[in-house]
Amino acid sequence: MIKGLRTVVYPVADLAAAKDWYAKVFDTAPYFDQPFYVGFNVGGFELGLIPDGRAATAGGMVYWGVDDIAAEVERVTALGATIHGAIQDVGENIKTVELADPFGNLLCLIYNPHFDPKAVR
Repeated sequence: MIKGLRTVVYPVADLAAAKDWYAKVFDTAPYFDQPFYVGFNVGGFELGLIPDGRAATAGGMVYWGVDDIAAEVERVTALGATIHGAIQDVGENIKTVELADPFGNLLCLIYNPHFDPKAVR
């Protein structure tokens, strides 16, 4: 049975720069830090970075939950991300945005006032 999102892996050309950047974005240090993989625990999910310069934006998109989407866009773009797709209300006050990190990956954010993480099993 699929139980939900566990890990997102972003390939990056400069592992050290990506590690520093994501540590600032998520305000946390990696719990696993090796030359072949850097792992962060972000709200019970894993963000992994691998030293492979291929951009992942051609694949699927992963959305990270936020409480204030406009404030997070401002904060993350100040850290060097660019807006790939503007904030959109996709219905029922659910808002999404697509940001491009400095390494060629999409960092998507979602504000969903209806999502209850306690209801997920």
